[in-house]
Amino acid sequence: MCLLRLSALGDVTHVVPLVRTLQQARPGVELHWMIDKAGYRLLEGLPGVVFHVYDKKSGLAGMRALRRELPAAGFAALLQMQVAFRANVLSAFIPARRRIGYDRSRSKDLHGLFINERIPDRPGIHVLDAIGSFCEPLGLKQTTVSWDLATPAEAHDWARAQWDDDGRPVLMISPCSSHARRNWHADRYAAVADHAAARGWRVVLCGGRSELERHTSDAILAAMHAPALDLVGRDTLKQLPALLARANLLMTPDSGPMHIANAVGTKVLGLHAASNPERSGPYSDRRYCVDRYDAAARRFLRRPAAELKWGTKIEFDGVMELVTVDDAIAAFERYVADHAA
Repeated sequence: MCLLRLSALGDVTHVVPLVRTLQQARPGVELHWMIDKAGYRLLEGLPGVVFHVYDKKSGLAGMRALRRELPAAGFAALLQMQVAFRANVLSAFIPARRRIGYDRSRSKDLHGLFINERIPDRPGIHVLDAIGSFCEPLGLKQTTVSWDLATPAEAHDWARAQWDDDGRPVLMISPCSSHARRNWHADRYAAVADHAAARGWRVVLCGGRSELERHTSDAILAAMHAPALDLVGRDTLKQLPALLARANLLMTPDSGPMHIANAVGTKVLGLHAASNPERSGPYSDRRYCVDRYDAAARRFLRRPAAELKWGTKIEFDGVMELVTVDDAIAAFERYVADHAA
C-alpha cells in the first residue's frame, strides 16, 4: 500500500495514527510513504514504513526517479492525501489499482482526475480525522488515535541535557508558523513569558534556523524582563519531539510544533485567529487555546465563522492583533488551575 503526503510537518504528524490503524488491522502490510525532506527528517525510522523522499525542487525529473524506486508490480492501493497540483501530478507516477482521494468538497487542483475512489464527505471534522478516514474505503475504521514518532533515545538524551530539572514547570515558546500572517507579536509573547516566569515557571524558546525565527526570538528575548533559555536553531527535527516532550505547556501559533507537541503528550496554548482550532488546532486537547477565529471572520470577511466554508483561512495582515496578551494569560492560567498540586 502506498501513502502520499508530502508536507507540512503538522499534516505528516496527522498521518502517523493512520499508519498505526493500518498496521494494527493488517499485520505485515507493506507500507510505502511518499514524503518530503522535512517530513522524512522528522519520521525517519518509523517502524514498518518504507519512505520515498521527493524533493519539490526536482520537478518531473524527480518524479520519474521516484517511480524507478517503486515496486515493479505496483500497489494494491494508493492513499492520495494531498490535493495540491504538484502532489496530484506525482501521484500519476505511482502505479496502483485503487486510487483513494478526498471527497469532492475538499478536492482542488484537478484532484479528481488522479483518483478513482473518494473518502466520505464529512464536513466539520478535524484534519486528523479527515486523514484517518482514508482507511474507510478499505473496510477499516480509525477508532483510536495513537502516535509514535520514532524519536531515538539519543534525541531524548540531548533534550535532557539542555537544562536541569529543578522542579519548575516549563513554558516553551515556538513563536513562528510557516505562514507569516498566523504569527503573533514578539512583545506579546514576552509579556506572557514574563507572567509565567513570575509564577515560577522556566521559559524556553525553540524554533528552526530561518531568519524569521531568529529575528522573532531575538525580539522576544529583548522585550522580556525575566531570563529565558534560547534553544532556537539548536535542535534537529529528530530532537524536536524530545524537546517538546520536556515542556509542560507549549505556546505557539497554528504550526508544525503544535501538532508534534500534541503527539508527544504536551499541552498546547495555541494562538488562533487566522485558522479554526476546531479544524487544525491540537487534536487531543484544545482547552488551552485562544480562539479568535469567529472575531476574525466577522472583521475581515463580514460574516460569522459558522457561515464560512469549513477550512477557510483568514490570513490577512493584522488578523493576529485580535489575540491579546490577556487572552493568552487567561489560557495559561486555565492550565495552571487544572494542574494545581
